[in-house]
Amino acid sequence: ADHVHVVAQLKPGVLQILHSGSSEPEKYFVAGGFSITHDNSVTDISCPEAVKIDDIDSAAVSSAFDAAKSAFASAEAGSKEAALAQIDMEVTKAMGAAVG
Repeated sequence: ADHVHVVAQLKPGVLQILHSGSSEPEKYFVAGGFSITHDNSVTDISCPEAVKIDDIDSAAVSSAFDAAKSAFASAEAGSKEAALAQIDMEVTKAMGAAVG
């Protein structure tokens, strides 16, 4: 207790939630977001989307990565399209690592 409030940016990856009285965490993939830890050690998570790891289709992730890679390769360097494709590649790469 008596901690300083901490705000941190979440990168694409696995978010684990361990509920009181449970020994097994729930695992979600998040594309990003923020965590806010309050002075009483309670942490709030704010993210636009969270998907249970068990609900992710690895073949669909692989296909999405290939599509993002193709979009990046065909986009003009420095363009908005290239930036969006790069984000898609980073997120799908992290998602692929999360599902194994």
